[in-house]
Amino acid sequence: MNYSYLNIINQLKRNSVAFISVIIAVSSLSYNTWRNEKTEDNRNQRFAAFEVLLKLGELQQVVFHSHYDGDDDGNWNPRAGWTYVLTIRDLSRVSGEVMSAEANKLYSVWQDNWQHLGKEQQHVDTITAGIDQMRDTTVSIITSLQ
Repeated sequence: MNYSYLNIINQLKRNSVAFISVIIAVSSLSYNTWRNEKTEDNRNQRFAAFEVLLKLGELQQVVFHSHYDGDDDGNWNPRAGWTYVLTIRDLSRVSGEVMSAEANKLYSVWQDNWQHLGKEQQHVDTITAGIDQMRDTTVSIITSLQ
């Protein structure tokens, strides 16, 4: 029994470099896998956030044209804003709970106020405030990514 114990110790000493190499290889592989997944997640969030900013700008354009220009040419129907609001809500789901919750608020604001565009300034101000809040949240998400 004593001989086998010494034999094991002897084997460990002779193969210590191999054991250390395996430990380093496994830990390096684990770190690289984690880092790649984190990078991909950040890339997806960043891309979605930039798309949200673009859609917010287009939604703002619909609001301004619908309210202030009176939609004389028929190109700025406030119903078109629904496509932007729904797209923003879908894209925000990629960027976490905070952005998703903010997009749901924007959806509610739009739902409650879009019919009054072109009629009452208070509704334009409410929608614009919702867009601005979503924009601020989106920019803070982008800047927080590592």
